[in-house]
Amino acid sequence: MSQEVAFEPTEEQRRTVRAMSGYGVSQDDIATLPKVSPKTLRKHFGHELKRGSIEATAKVGQSLFRMATEGGSVAAAIFWMKARAGWREKQVPTEGGRSPAPSMVPNCGAASVNA
Repeated sequence: MSQEVAFEPTEEQRRTVRAMSGYGVSQDDIATLPKVSPKTLRKHFGHELKRGSIEATAKVGQSLFRMATEGGSVAAAIFWMKARAGWREKQVPTEGGRSPAPSMVPNCGAASVNA
């Protein structure tokens, strides 16, 4: 009878799993690196899987916020207002049968965001 050796993750594996999770790699694919099943990956690397995703989202959010507020990126500012403030584009009819011009308006039906 052979006894299975308990899996013990290394610090390097933990860093790699955290990074890959942040990059959006699937758990099935991440599990191939330490050569474990997805179930074992979640058991031994649950913290790294969650933290990697949270850290990446926060970093991208920080970058987008800076682009919108300091970098002069109109596209970033519009995206931020749509995603965070519930704004949407509304077609505003014009005189003389011309194509309506889009304008940004607050979405009155959107739930308020408390950041």
